[in-house]
Amino acid sequence: MQELGPFRVTEDNKTLGRNMHAWNNAANVIFLESPAGVGFSYSNTSSDYDLSGDERTADDAYVFLVRWLERFAEYKARAFYISGESYAGHYAPQLAATILLHNTYNNRTIVNLQGILVGNPYLDDKRNNQGTIDFFWTHGVMSDEVYANLTEHCDSAGEACSGAWDAFDAGQIDAYNIYAPVCVDAPDGAYHPSGYLPGYDPCSDYPTIAHLNDPAVQEAFHARMTEWSPCKTFTWKDAPVTMLPSIKFLIENKLPVTMWIFSGDFDSVCPLPATRYSIQDLGLPVTTPWRPWVAKEEVAGYVQQYAGGLTFLSVRGAGHLVPSFQPERALIMLTSFLKGMLPPY
Repeated sequence: MQELGPFRVTEDNKTLGRNMHAWNNAANVIFLESPAGVGFSYSNTSSDYDLSGDERTADDAYVFLVRWLERFAEYKARAFYISGESYAGHYAPQLAATILLHNTYNNRTIVNLQGILVGNPYLDDKRNNQGTIDFFWTHGVMSDEVYANLTEHCDSAGEACSGAWDAFDAGQIDAYNIYAPVCVDAPDGAYHPSGYLPGYDPCSDYPTIAHLNDPAVQEAFHARMTEWSPCKTFTWKDAPVTMLPSIKFLIENKLPVTMWIFSGDFDSVCPLPATRYSIQDLGLPVTTPWRPWVAKEEVAGYVQQYAGGLTFLSVRGAGHLVPSFQPERALIMLTSFLKGMLPPY
């Protein structure tokens, strides 16, 4: 409701408006709340939440997909794609590997996986930390002195690195888009954007959360009545420090999967430099050199293609949540991805 879905919640917390650049303009979309316990999803066994982790998430998502396709068999032969952002840098490759291993083991196509599209992904602990430091410094948010201290002490996590971060103060900016307005909370409970960015409302959390907690809405969703919140805290059992071996597995086994990774270039949480460092670590030959791509006669970002089916794109003027900040560019990118063509220049 705040990114790529068909509707936005208006300020009255009840009325829905159309998102003209929703991704279901280009494809059928299943939104999967994952892992169990997020959003309206739940387990009948509360102890399951203590077992949450990367492996459990991939296994549960796979079971869901198989059962969904059994129930809606008319979609079984359709091309299937996985998309996500941020920690989906873990979820998407792991689910893809799970699907392909099951297809291979059963010697048949159970899920017709054709591609992965992941935005501002969290791929590698060390590279993400390095990329964040470099991003803040190169964008004028961090001083030379703090940058030098962080660079010296944050080669690995530890007290020295934490202490170096303590000296950093970015001020009241949105880490997910350092150039976007923020939502200002007034003492009387009112709220308003600090500035104007066309098509983006930094205060959209308020009407969205209110809407999803409306009992009539929950009943219409056939959801279990609950207090809905955007995030859930779990005790996480397993998470690789890097996803590069999983990505190498998908590429080196020449599995029939197209992999696109994209980055909004205003994000400091999983910043573009971090993604570039991780891709460099893969050591893949370049097949299509870095070039601009356009939307409405304006540069929308840059793209480069690598051997093995990997494509990397930047989305100009977007933050962590690319379809929120640049919805039209995100839809053009998606359409190109589904066609198997690089975005236009």
